Amino acid sequence: MTDTNSNTVRVAIVGSTGYGGVELIRLLQAHPRVEITSVISSSTAGVPISDGFPHLTNIITRNLDGVNPAEIAEVADLVFAATPSGVSAKLVPELLDAGLKVIDLSGDFRLKDGAVYEQWYKHTAPSAELLEKAVYGLCEVFGEEVRDVDFISNPGCYPTATLLGLIPAISAGWIDASSLIIDAKSGVSGAGRGTSLTTHYAEINENFKAYKVNKHQHIPEVEQVLTQVAGEPITVTFTTHLVPMTRGIMSTMYATLNGPYTEEDFIELYRQYFKDRRFVRIRDLGVWPATKEVSGSNYCDIGFAVDARTNRVTIISVIDNVVKGAAGQAIQNLNLMMGWEESLGLTFAPIYP
Repeated sequence: MTDTNSNTVRVAIVGSTGYGGVELIRLLQAHPRVEITSVISSSTAGVPISDGFPHLTNIITRNLDGVNPAEIAEVADLVFAATPSGVSAKLVPELLDAGLKVIDLSGDFRLKDGAVYEQWYKHTAPSAELLEKAVYGLCEVFGEEVRDVDFISNPGCYPTATLLGLIPAISAGWIDASSLIIDAKSGVSGAGRGTSLTTHYAEINENFKAYKVNKHQHIPEVEQVLTQVAGEPITVTFTTHLVPMTRGIMSTMYATLNGPYTEEDFIELYRQYFKDRRFVRIRDLGVWPATKEVSGSNYCDIGFAVDARTNRVTIISVIDNVVKGAAGQAIQNLNLMMGWEESLGLTFAPIYP
């Protein structure tokens, strides 16, 4: 295993032919302390990754490897598991047993209660021991907990935008947690690369629709973390929507105020909470973030509007779902796990326009 003080770490990416995996390749290629030693796909092993992703021509020149934990352990120190839910639950124990560090991007290890996982994900839960072992890697909140560990569960895309937008206010007791309504919207890449009627061009183009209303698998993840932060049970109304764009999540949250707080108060509270976390940017008074302003980056931008008439606050949080909501945050977790600077390899500006 690579020592945490090592200058480099060898990584393998399982699920390299999905959007999360290919984004990991894009970002890790520029990371000064990472060597990608294996790109892995169970479905297309033995063929060049550039066959499916021509943009990687002359960048990743090796063929895709198959999924063999013992062989992975011979060439890598750490594995990013960018696999669908239900796959990681079976694969990750084998990777850990092979002596590998693991950062899992699926939802299989985020929920601590196996019964809750099975209810929402419709898969058999991993062992209670592994669910307990997995450290939830929401870097800006639990960053100290992921240092020097072997196994991190990377947060979901919707929960990342939502939790970063809510936790400071919940922690301060400024909002009534029982009043939370979360209206979240995602680009189509959040559904993955597989084709379906839902993401068919003719179905999504010039269209805007809600889906999994009150049934999205990220609901218990949001509730679990908010409950942990608040110290009391929290349930939320959480509605997700699909937007005809490729990247981006906007989470718009509504809550009743517990006091006469102003927008200026919220701006100051959040800037203090995130003052040492460079990837959360708090908008100035009267300025609200847009998804294009974080596209291709690891930033989460947050803005506020207080309505004295209704005694409610609107919190708007945006991220790139493939970067901050997946690959970028996973690399942030890698940096913290290895004892490196948190922003290493992630300091690029958003793509604009």
